[in-house]
Amino acid sequence: MANIPTETHHFNSFDGTKLAWHEMGEGRPVVLIHGYFSTAFVNWIRYGHAEKVAEQGFRVIMPDLRGHGQSARPHDAASYPADVLMRDGLALIEHLGLGDYDMGGYSLGGRTTVRMLANGASPRRVVISGMGLRGLTDTQGRGGYFRRVLTNLGSFERGTPEWLTEAFLKTTEGDAEALLRILDTFVDTPREDVAAIAQPTLVLSGVEDEDNGPAGELADLLPAGTLVEVPGNHMSAVTRPELGRAIAAFLAA
Repeated sequence: MANIPTETHHFNSFDGTKLAWHEMGEGRPVVLIHGYFSTAFVNWIRYGHAEKVAEQGFRVIMPDLRGHGQSARPHDAASYPADVLMRDGLALIEHLGLGDYDMGGYSLGGRTTVRMLANGASPRRVVISGMGLRGLTDTQGRGGYFRRVLTNLGSFERGTPEWLTEAFLKTTEGDAEALLRILDTFVDTPREDVAAIAQPTLVLSGVEDEDNGPAGELADLLPAGTLVEVPGNHMSAVTRPELGRAIAAFLAA
């Protein structure tokens, strides 16, 4: 648990949906976006990653994505247009008046970061974690897995990947109906748009994580990409202290 105080705030996104964000530390702003099924607290605060970044002189801004955490979880389809998470992210940056900032995310947060970059976001440095090239250019591949889990809750054999995913959903108190709607919002990013990301970019992955394709493929495509691997797979890497240390070191460089 963090020793640096965390504050929670809310704002109305582009369509009036009430979204939450959490802040820790003071200094240069960095927006960190959590993964699917997760929350800002679970992804960034619980395991000390945000604190490591804040200790390097950063104001760590951590939104709860629409349908997750302390943000609104509407169930109507109209609240989940294509690319809605990208639009929410840009709305938060506008709401906070951020001009000179850094940005990154884990898994779906990494994909959302890329979508924001493709639609005008201009951070100084970028962190894409828990995400490979395939997860950016072919979003429905992994989406099919989650759709199967969410529509068959309670039916999976103990110890299977699906059972573990459902167990994680329970720990985050996720809303299955809202999370299903999120799957409808995914937009593929063309390979050439990924290759156009010119900022220094940390591609950070668990050494056993290929859930969204090999992270090395993504790092190789980026003009200023650097691959760093930490212990673990897609689920466990986010619990490792090496993850937060790598992000803090990259942003502070």
